[in-house]
Amino acid sequence: KVRVEADKSWPVLLSNGNMIETGDAGENRHFAVFEDPYPKPSYLFAAVVGKLGKITDTFTTASGREVELNVFSEPENVDALDHAMESLKKSMKWDEERWGREYDLDVYHIVAVNDFNMGAMENKGLNIFNTALTLAKPSTATDTDYMRIEGVIGHEYFHNWSGNRVTCRDWFQLTLKEGLTVFRDQEFSADMWSHAVKRIEEVRGLRGRQFQEDAGPMAHPIRPESYIAMDNFYTATVYTKGAEVIRMYHTLLGEKTFRKGMDLYFSRHDGSAATCDDFRQAMADASGRDLTQFERWYTQAGTPELLAEGVYDADKKTYELTLSQSCPPTPGQPKKEPFHMPVVVGIIGKKNGKEIVPDKLCELTKEKETFVFKGINQPPVLSVLRGYSAPVKLQLEQSDEDLAFLMAHDTDAFNKWEAGQRLMTRILLDAYEKISDGQPAPSLPSNFVDAVRSVLTGTGSDMQLQALMLVLPDEQTLSGSLKVIYPEVLHKARVHVKDSLSKALEKEFREKYAELSTGAPYELTAEAVGRRKLRNLCLSYLVALKAADSTSLTNEHYKTANSMTDKLAALGELVSLPGGERDAALTSFYEDANGDALVINKWFSLQAMASTPDTLENVKKLTQHPAFTLKNPNRVRSLLGVFGGNMHIFHADDGKGYEFLADKIIELDTLNPQIAARLLGPFGLWKRYDEGRQNLMKKQLQKVLAKDGLSADTFEVASRYVQ
Repeated sequence: KVRVEADKSWPVLLSNGNMIETGDAGENRHFAVFEDPYPKPSYLFAAVVGKLGKITDTFTTASGREVELNVFSEPENVDALDHAMESLKKSMKWDEERWGREYDLDVYHIVAVNDFNMGAMENKGLNIFNTALTLAKPSTATDTDYMRIEGVIGHEYFHNWSGNRVTCRDWFQLTLKEGLTVFRDQEFSADMWSHAVKRIEEVRGLRGRQFQEDAGPMAHPIRPESYIAMDNFYTATVYTKGAEVIRMYHTLLGEKTFRKGMDLYFSRHDGSAATCDDFRQAMADASGRDLTQFERWYTQAGTPELLAEGVYDADKKTYELTLSQSCPPTPGQPKKEPFHMPVVVGIIGKKNGKEIVPDKLCELTKEKETFVFKGINQPPVLSVLRGYSAPVKLQLEQSDEDLAFLMAHDTDAFNKWEAGQRLMTRILLDAYEKISDGQPAPSLPSNFVDAVRSVLTGTGSDMQLQALMLVLPDEQTLSGSLKVIYPEVLHKARVHVKDSLSKALEKEFREKYAELSTGAPYELTAEAVGRRKLRNLCLSYLVALKAADSTSLTNEHYKTANSMTDKLAALGELVSLPGGERDAALTSFYEDANGDALVINKWFSLQAMASTPDTLENVKKLTQHPAFTLKNPNRVRSLLGVFGGNMHIFHADDGKGYEFLADKIIELDTLNPQIAARLLGPFGLWKRYDEGRQNLMKKQLQKVLAKDGLSADTFEVASRYVQ
């Protein structure tokens, strides 16, 4: 039992569990007593005292119990809480239907506050949330915000079983609860929206963030072996790669057996602290399979590389697929043993575009194995690693023609998108090499332009997927393919390809933009979200034309927007178009925010991501803006965190971006060591840049390390980077 007591001027009293008593404590004080019948570790304890507004609803569980639901926040935020409540009810229903997990208390509270270091925390029955992941209404939140809020609300709710009822024995087992719960929230979001789009977004995030961790000095297995400050291991590796490991169990065992393993895990360990080995054992026992080798996914750091090579024998009508795996050295792990790797493949006939071999699971357990497919009666095109069945880097020689063919004919939505990304990457890297060598940037291959035209003019039912297939790989992802990174050259290459594509397909982009400009009222449906996403992408390509009407078109898009999604898309283009329209739009956006903290965060972020030469100086000025403070984590992330991700601006060869961010990290370290340590991320791959930038970044890291009284959080990250 927990008793919370406070002055009556603080009316809200909350703690874990069911409220069993309230009363007057005398001297203008009051109290409340809470009882949580389920054992929990101390990190899940929470108490809230405050002046908060709320909305209330109920949920009836599968067994017929009525649960009271409350979402609290500062009074001025109450009108933006409805989406969070709806997301909670969807999560509770989905977890019952998909995994048989019913909520166990009589009440569930969410408390959202403006100042919070993390996104959210799964304290038992009393989740503490950052308002950035709770508040939503069409005038302030984008479609991405809505979907992210729904996913994170689900994530924290799903922790009630995968994290709370069954918790971790120690922090080295963090991925046991986080990897599993991220997998669960990914599946939830996929069921709510689009499986194809969600999977693509997951992999884009994995490649953009986690692959970089694996390639740097902070590389660690999903189950780390040591740490100085545990805060530094709430990482993409533990969370998103951890989720990929859970997904591989699901791929290897299938939905039915995986569910059986989940049920066994929860029944065995309910009310106790478990380990990653306990989860693996439950899956092994449920399936009757030996998963000993699978443990290497928990113990070995780094991103494995998968080489696929195929040989077609027309006479024998066979296709031999040889798969080889390797994993590069990482700090403390010079040699890696083979993983147990699920590789899902399909084969498509080149003559008719029809699938010859549907999804086939190949289990690669050795360094090299060959798999033979029979009855292949026409030249095949291989579709390998379908659904991105393992978190690896794929090496597969395929012609531009074959990649364009897969964009058109692959039945696996992820690989359809992946074929386009591989083709785009090839073209972007070719431009990078040419520009690096002082040669003119090459023109675009006609088959690539035709493939993009086919996607753009298509009439598929999933416009979100259609839009994603037209997005060029970002600079962070592309940098992972380079031995030495020259960010300004990479940026020029990407700008060249985008500009060239916009010119080659100007007519089609204009027609599609006009077709999607329906003026329809705002709706939060998959179709409406897809329409906005595709229309805003067309706008981005039309701006790349640098045509006479580029600025006026974008300005009109901004002024007529009926949602934050469209407004932000237009302003995101205008911030890189210096002039009166940009300045006027930024001023009106700030004034329209009317002090709304989350909208003002967007205002800061847009300017930090601008592609103009004055971006750094503008960011410096923004740190002096009355609305900026180092004391609010969201505000720091929105300006300084975003600036660090603006690759070609942050990595300008004069090193001024490095100096600026390092100075702010030193200043912030005294106030908020956790956020300071995370802001060091852009320095992590300094050894992969050219020698000049290496020296400049190393100098700033050494300056951070020289700070008197440097926190353990920041010291651990900076010292490992410098090694």
